[in-house]
Amino acid sequence: MLFDKVKAFVVQLDGANAGAEPVFSGGQAVAGRVLLELAGPARVGALKLRARGRAHVHWTESRSAGSSTAYTQSYSERVEVVSHRATLLAPDIGGIATLPPGRHEFPFSFQLPPTLVTSFEGKHGSVRYCIKATLHRPWVPARRARKVFTVIEPVDINTPALLAPQAGAREKIARSWYSNRGLVSLSAKIDRKGYTPGEVIPVFAEIDNGSTRPVLPRAAVVQTQTFMARGARKQKRAVVASLSGEPVGPGRRALWQGRALRIPPVGPSILHCRVLHVDYTLKVCVDIPGSSKLLLELPLVIGTIPLHPFGSRSSSVGSHASFLLDWGLGVLPERPEAPPEYSDVVADEEVAAVEQSPFRLLQDPDVGAESPFFAYIQEFRYRPPPLYSEDPNPPSEAMRPRCMTC
Repeated sequence: MLFDKVKAFVVQLDGANAGAEPVFSGGQAVAGRVLLELAGPARVGALKLRARGRAHVHWTESRSAGSSTAYTQSYSERVEVVSHRATLLAPDIGGIATLPPGRHEFPFSFQLPPTLVTSFEGKHGSVRYCIKATLHRPWVPARRARKVFTVIEPVDINTPALLAPQAGAREKIARSWYSNRGLVSLSAKIDRKGYTPGEVIPVFAEIDNGSTRPVLPRAAVVQTQTFMARGARKQKRAVVASLSGEPVGPGRRALWQGRALRIPPVGPSILHCRVLHVDYTLKVCVDIPGSSKLLLELPLVIGTIPLHPFGSRSSSVGSHASFLLDWGLGVLPERPEAPPEYSDVVADEEVAAVEQSPFRLLQDPDVGAESPFFAYIQEFRYRPPPLYSEDPNPPSEAMRPRCMTC
């Protein structure tokens, strides 16, 4: 049978090394070849190629229609971001060609759109890119080969918006039952908004405990995945890095003079996709006994292009030592610290809100059942590397951040 004559049928990409596949970005050319190896002469009708990329989200929610009636509501939406078709072999005479035994190569090349979304694999959605080759033969089923490729959207943190310092301040009255226990205030500041994985965020904070009980300051980097479909929204959050400070006693004040919080190898922010977003936030909070947490949030953007060596006061991954010297931190000893549960930092783990959406459902029945194993980002389940303790030689009084909003 003809089926037995096909020894190999695969899609290969140019630039692939041993154990490593090429990574693409918007505007680049994707080139490769379809390899067909035959054990004997074989009749072939056509060889077609299709490249596609799409963002897809899906989740279900249980709803109640009465005291004893419940049903499941499904939300799904997809957006196609890459679509390319090509015919690599199309015989003219009778639509059938006879290929001799041996190895046959069919090269291909196509251009990606100028802007693309980073490959992503999350709990309720994904962004996937793949190339599919289909070999049509007379009287036998078509033979197919698939190749998944990775796309990373360049996110340059060397922009004025991402180099701007981020600061904020909050305060809260500590209460026990109906008694006023005093005022707790928190102010925090970081040197910029944009970072890349592997960098250290120096956290400057001031905790003023005017209550009658000790309080515990903490900080964490939180990843938020937001999925949008049919006017509804679903969110999943996870703590990706954290640190804890020492308890602050009643009537005392504590300063964080650049407490180091390292960013683990997480995926970059996804900010411009119509059906899903990936955002990051630095959350600095104070645990108040007998009362709710005092929480301060500073936005973060995780990029792919690191800071230029002379672009800011702090440095990129390649010059971590100069980063510490610029902030007057010196060399900090490491201290292992596991990340907490997200519920310890903020109250709600997942949020589902219904709102109006201008995006309509895009149907794509061809790729519904195909789900590649590989994706650039998987749901985050990472234990961060050892963190750093406070500076043993804090800056002088004149360097203390008094006004955290300027």
